[in-house]
Amino acid sequence: MGTFAAIGIAGSGMNVYRKWLDAVSDNLANVNTVRSTDEDAFQARYVIASSMDNQGGDSGGVYVAGAAYGDAEGRMVYEPTNPLADEEGYVRYPDIDMTSQMTQLIMAQRGFQANAAVVDRAKEMYTTALTIGK
Repeated sequence: MGTFAAIGIAGSGMNVYRKWLDAVSDNLANVNTVRSTDEDAFQARYVIASSMDNQGGDSGGVYVAGAAYGDAEGRMVYEPTNPLADEEGYVRYPDIDMTSQMTQLIMAQRGFQANAAVVDRAKEMYTTALTIGK
């Protein structure tokens, strides 16, 4: 693997982690979204990443292959004072675990930072290699 490939691979990783951060932030922002019982609950979004290969057969990085969504059923909560409550006093909340989402947020942040560090180190190597020839 060449040094230039390192930047491309790390860049693709940064893109996947950025999209993961976007999904987690959406999930966290909607953790308290209330819907009436005749509507679907907000569905959490989960990023599906996959590896890609370049022509030489070496690893070529990663990409977002798609998204998976949480359960539309959500959680039924008894809130008779809520204006969206049904005749029995229930509303629908998304089934999102705040602890799990915060853990995923930290993992995605650390992954993004690690890939950014790889790009920075590769840039330093290129700069050093250019000064050797002088």
